[in-house]
This record gives sequence, structure tokens and C-alpha cells, in this order.
Amino acid sequence: MKSLIHKEEDGTIKLTITLPFTTVKTARDQVLESMAKEINLPGFRKGKAPASIAESNFNPQAIRENVLKKILPDAYMNALTEHSLKPIVSPKIQLEEAEEDKDWVFHALTCELPTVDLGDYKKNVKAVNVQSKIAVSGKPVGEDEQKKPTMDQMVKAVLEGTKATVPHILIEQETDRLLSQLLEDVKKLGLSLDQYLGSTKRSPEDLRNEYAKRAEEDIKLEFVLQKIAETEKVTVDPKEVDEAIAKAKDPKEKENLETNRYLLTSILRQQKTLDLLTNL
Repeated sequence: MKSLIHKEEDGTIKLTITLPFTTVKTARDQVLESMAKEINLPGFRKGKAPASIAESNFNPQAIRENVLKKILPDAYMNALTEHSLKPIVSPKIQLEEAEEDKDWVFHALTCELPTVDLGDYKKNVKAVNVQSKIAVSGKPVGEDEQKKPTMDQMVKAVLEGTKATVPHILIEQETDRLLSQLLEDVKKLGLSLDQYLGSTKRSPEDLRNEYAKRAEEDIKLEFVLQKIAETEKVTVDPKEVDEAIAKAKDPKEKENLETNRYLLTSILRQQKTLDLLTNL
């Protein structure tokens, strides 16, 4: 196996991996042998037909997919080790060549944690906080009258003072997730996507561009808050996680939170980071 790496300006990493035909053939023989054990053929007991005979009864596409499932994970992991990569997202696989009696070539798109430049984010945040303490008349308000900045104001202040390039592969995946959620919500309303688009006077391209922009901002904010949390040493005690789980509305929600403690911890850390910024 050999692999080549190409890093795009936005941080997306493209691995081109070539698998020798000998490796592919070995995997294919093993797949056929395994598939043959699950088939009934006239004149043979179940699973006893030779793979060479059973092969004609299988869908070629199914054989190829099973071969890929067998060899791609190890090939991808070997490429990561070879290039010392630490991806933060599952790869997007693109098969380029998979012909009989030839090497197979595929691309794996992934990315690592992007570099975040926090800049003078505190200056922007403090400016928003100070502004929230000034009344319309221009006079300072009393402590009981003070209002904390809105979440939108805080997010805008944080993003304006920081820099982080979000890899396209992350934006694409998050956009797909957001659109999938939107489609589910639209269906619950008894509408088709075309009806929804017509009512909002948007084209499919407009909708995807809108959600792609939203996805980019959401992901950038997540990385920025993560970096600020590291810089400010914001941590979440296990007891805080337990308390959050204990507040669950029902057993099902409690079980879900317990299963996703890591994600819950991340959310709590993010919220504590926003609270810290609000009080600068």
C-alpha cells in the first residue's frame, strides 16, 4: 500500500491511497468464501458450495462493497499513521479506480483540529459588556438595572476578535445535518420541501448556501470557545455532569444523557466559557 497526502488551504486533507491488486485479490477471495457459507445451491449443503461456483450467484456490486469494507479501514488507519495525522472527523471516501486485475485507488477526505488565533478577543467582549451597562441616556445604570449582552451580541464579539479557518469537509457535513433536520421538521408540518421553498421564496441553492454559512459560523464558534476554555482553564467537574443528568425530565432523557456524558461535558464547558466571557 502507498499513500499520498495533499492539504488544502482550508485545512481539508486529501489522502490518495493505492492498494495493490494482490491485497485486493486476497481480500476478495476471503469475502467470497464468507459469502459462499451463507448461500444454498442445488447439489450442495448450505455453505458447502465452492466459492468459485457460488460467485456467479452474487451481485458484483455487493462483492465489491464487502471487499471495500474489509480493506479500507486498515488502509485508512495505516495512511494516518504514515502521515502522523489526528483527524477529528470520519473520512469521506471516494473510490477512483476499482477494476479487475488492477490496483485499487481511493481518496479519503478528512481534517485535523484547525489552528485558532484568539487575537484580542477580550477587548471586543469587554466592549459589549460595558455597552450593556450604559442606559440609552448615556448614563450608567444601577446594578439592579444592568442587562447582560444577548447571546447574539456575545457571539458576534467573540467571532470578530478571532480567526479560524473551518475545513470545507466539516462545513459540508454540518450543512447536510442541518438540512436533514429541516426536512424532518418540514415533513412534520405536512409540507414537501418544494412547498416549503415556495412559501419562503428560496431556491434549493439559496437554502444550502444559507445553511452552509450558518454551519461555518457554528463550527468556528465551537472551535473558538474550545480554545478560550483551554486558555482560561475552564473545566467541568464530574459532579456538575451528574447534577445535569439528575435534572432530566424523564428516565429516557436521563438514560440518553448518561450515555452521552462526553457530549454533555462539552456542552457544559461551552456554557461555562460563555458565562465567563459575559462577566469579563
